[in-house]
Amino acid sequence: MHVHGFGDETGGVCPFSGAGGGTARSGVSRRTMLAGLASLAALPVMSGTAHAAPPRRPPVPTTAPTPPARRPRAARGAHAVGNPRGSDIAVRAGRDAEARFGMMFKKLPAFAPPDALLTALAVSMNDGKAPLSDVKDSDVAFDNPGMPAGYIYLGQFVDHDMTLDKTPLTLQQQDPRAMTNYDTPRFDLASVYGKGPAGSPELYDPARPGYLLCNDHDGVRDLPRDDVGAAYLGDPRNDENLIVAQFHAVFLRLHNKLRDEGKTFEQAQQLVRWHYQWLIVNDYLPRIVGRDVVDRLLRRRRGGPIEFLGRFYKPRNPRRPYMPVEYSGAAYRFGHSMIRAEYEVHDQHTVPIFGNEGYQDLRGNRPVPEDLWIDWNYFFEIPGMSTPDDRNMARLIDTQLSLPLSKLPPTVVAPTAGAITSLAERNLLRGKRLGLPAGQDVAVAMGLKPLTNQQLGLTDPGWKGKAPLWFYVLKEAELLGGHRLGQVGGTIVAEVILGLMACDTASYFTANPGFDPGAGYSMGHFLLWADAIDPRAFEAPEDELPEEEEPADGEVDEGEVEDEAPHEEEPEVEEPEDDEEPELLEPGEAPDPAATSPVPGQVV
Repeated sequence: MHVHGFGDETGGVCPFSGAGGGTARSGVSRRTMLAGLASLAALPVMSGTAHAAPPRRPPVPTTAPTPPARRPRAARGAHAVGNPRGSDIAVRAGRDAEARFGMMFKKLPAFAPPDALLTALAVSMNDGKAPLSDVKDSDVAFDNPGMPAGYIYLGQFVDHDMTLDKTPLTLQQQDPRAMTNYDTPRFDLASVYGKGPAGSPELYDPARPGYLLCNDHDGVRDLPRDDVGAAYLGDPRNDENLIVAQFHAVFLRLHNKLRDEGKTFEQAQQLVRWHYQWLIVNDYLPRIVGRDVVDRLLRRRRGGPIEFLGRFYKPRNPRRPYMPVEYSGAAYRFGHSMIRAEYEVHDQHTVPIFGNEGYQDLRGNRPVPEDLWIDWNYFFEIPGMSTPDDRNMARLIDTQLSLPLSKLPPTVVAPTAGAITSLAERNLLRGKRLGLPAGQDVAVAMGLKPLTNQQLGLTDPGWKGKAPLWFYVLKEAELLGGHRLGQVGGTIVAEVILGLMACDTASYFTANPGFDPGAGYSMGHFLLWADAIDPRAFEAPEDELPEEEEPADGEVDEGEVEDEAPHEEEPEVEEPEDDEEPELLEPGEAPDPAATSPVPGQVV
């Protein structure tokens, strides 16, 4: 089974993979540099020639010192090229099989609507809104008020951590369907620590044992890179966009800070892991599915591990749990609908996710440009820092995707014949090829009343009363307001994440169930603890600096003599309460329509 655009490309297909759109400081475009490297890699290695080579002079002995061994080249990310190894288990090995992947609802049939319907549905999922030139002009009707945009990139980081395939390449080649040789999904920060100092020495500082390698340059906290700009990472996908790349660097800094404080490597690693896991369960997941769903699925008992009470995610072998295809191929892809077309990386600097060649954008796999440093206060709520009026908020969970995702650039999807460049179309067709069940069938299996196609807006009779699972999850959330997932999507996401956490005996669920960093602890606290807030984020812009205050009424300025003549005090005027009528506009003042309307034109 093969579809043009799946498995053909050499670049990643995640929305942010690929080369950066900005110009390199060296003056050579990144695209040109990569093309040159590719041509070098393609040169054949010859063992002989047709004509005898000219005789060579014998080598001259030398006493020059042996140069130090060069660090190996870093791997570049290739996110979701084709399908992850083993994800086609339902069509290759049967719907009852469990290996690296498996079906959560094994008795449900695959849903296989015509490709033409899926393609037409994908076209309708494009919101058509061009990137803004300033996030302050964001259409509030599309913003999720309880979800700062940073949580979507935390979700992407979590996904990479869960789906990282650390199986040695030779074993992967022997077992392409991942039926025997595979790593089980865990929240162990393998994307940060790799296989440890001995197994992944390229990730560690050779001058400081037990420290992770960092790379601060031009005032930017970047990832460690080789001489062509590729990052040294446990999972190269974390360099596919500049937001996740700098988020990954936060974990490097925190680990090293704990080492500086006297923690051993193992102690530092464990603390970072447990805080990360706690934040997934208590900060990230409640925002996505609701606190009530999380609490209903967990039982905390004194003296014992945190117990998982899920009904649908039940791996046969808890020591080798599988990744459900319904989760990876549909439910967890809810985040695609929450991606903005643009982000304000720091004050008054808004950048699109994709830009034309020669323009700034947020694609990764390159050193972080010095003017694209992230002010995390624009992505998360940071305790003690004032709230910017243009903080990046995630979009609502709905069936509309940002315009740039409807046509992924050539640096994300290789421009081969028949390549599919719409992210929505890729998701819908991939779900069919993986044998996913229909959304209504999953709802019935959960004991829920399913949404009808009429409610979902799918009126074509070719659907036969059923809907693709990914679309169903998005529309289910949309009909509830779009602030969080509905019952089908929320159940799948929550059960898989919490179920995997419970299966891992090294997670805090089992190893330290009483672990708690404190009431109200959030990603903002974590970023402060890591000293990850750029000092420039604390500097007030020039136009916001306080002006010299005039003496208040009744105060005496130096050099003036207070008039001691008696006078009547003016009666106090009560301030209006919050629930009173809003303040009227000044004469001649009019509301700014740009505050609620998209700004057209290209973002530079």
